[in-house]
Amino acid sequence: MAKGQYESKRVKATVASRSVPGSAFPYNPGVVQVTNSPLRTQELASKFAMRLSGGECIALHGDLGAGKTQFVRGLVRGLGGNERAVSSPTFVLLNVYQTPRFAVYHLDAYRVGGADEFEAIGFAELLEQGGVVVVEWADRVAELLPPNAIHIRLSAVSRMQRRIEFP
Repeated sequence: MAKGQYESKRVKATVASRSVPGSAFPYNPGVVQVTNSPLRTQELASKFAMRLSGGECIALHGDLGAGKTQFVRGLVRGLGGNERAVSSPTFVLLNVYQTPRFAVYHLDAYRVGGADEFEAIGFAELLEQGGVVVVEWADRVAELLPPNAIHIRLSAVSRMQRRIEFP
């Protein structure tokens, strides 16, 4: 593995790079990474998607405009789906994207009235479908998330840059 160095104002880490052949942008678990555009955020999520096997719950944390939906676009693309079909589920609560590998259940807890309302849409059942469940604004329904949920934190560094923290 090649050594790669990623640096931001807050974090400096040298890590073993797990790049995909032909890719200049590796996904490195356990490291804070900074992307410079929505496309780079999508590329990073696409690399992350290659590690998924189905059955995961991904909890996305971040303010408005942090890049959560862009991340989901990349995730769907990495699973072989159509990233252009991805839109924020803020007003519909749930979008489902079929990919060649498995379904992606994309939920948004921003407008829910609480965990009870989230449960009413069948959240527990979605976790049992064998797809990937992605929850934006996951902190609003934290008590419903499974203990093995993958928590990813996104934040805006500047107008174009996004800071992404992987477990």
